[in-house]
Amino acid sequence: MDLARSFITAGMLALVAGIAVDASAQQVYKIVGPDGRVTFSDKPPADNNAQATTASVAGVPATNGTNLAGLPFELRQAASRYPVTLYTSPGCTTCAEGRSMLTSRGIPFAEKVVASNQDIEAFKRMGATNVPLLTIGSQQLPNYSNSEWSQFLDAAGYPKTSQLPPSYVPGPATPMVAVGDTPRPAAAARQAAAAPAAAPVAPATAADNPAGIRF
Repeated sequence: MDLARSFITAGMLALVAGIAVDASAQQVYKIVGPDGRVTFSDKPPADNNAQATTASVAGVPATNGTNLAGLPFELRQAASRYPVTLYTSPGCTTCAEGRSMLTSRGIPFAEKVVASNQDIEAFKRMGATNVPLLTIGSQQLPNYSNSEWSQFLDAAGYPKTSQLPPSYVPGPATPMVAVGDTPRPAAAARQAAAAPAAAPVAPATAADNPAGIRF
């Protein structure tokens, strides 16, 4: 959907505040099997011969602001490594389809609304032009495609069916640029110059990622 057709005045920037989610500590089992193999899980071992120790792991929000406290271990691992963010605009029907797909699969995600001129400029600086846009880690997936989104979520380690607990409450959608949060160009340039270069990432092997998907 073209952003020009979905533009709505800046008056829609006022959105409700985020809903606080319990960040209580989570119990994780370190399991050593009879063969010496070590695994981690949020459930005690089924094998009576396995040795297990427990540790409390505090729920830590993902880099996109999604709180991971209380999520099952497998889901929490995927969300902490490859946080999911959905970029939408008001009145976008395909955005609603993408949101519904993520919700039905039980993906914890943050939603950013592209509505104001400032939002659109920030969106363009990402190299994006159309919504919906899904990001999984650093991977950008423009336009909604159930099959493509599912393939990338699978590769990122997200469960194929929902594992969200009944008590999970997603946060509200928020604008890309908060009111009064636009940095001055000079300050932004200084911040970019001072930022350390990203560390090189070793390419995944075919065994690690048979689909050949990069994040």
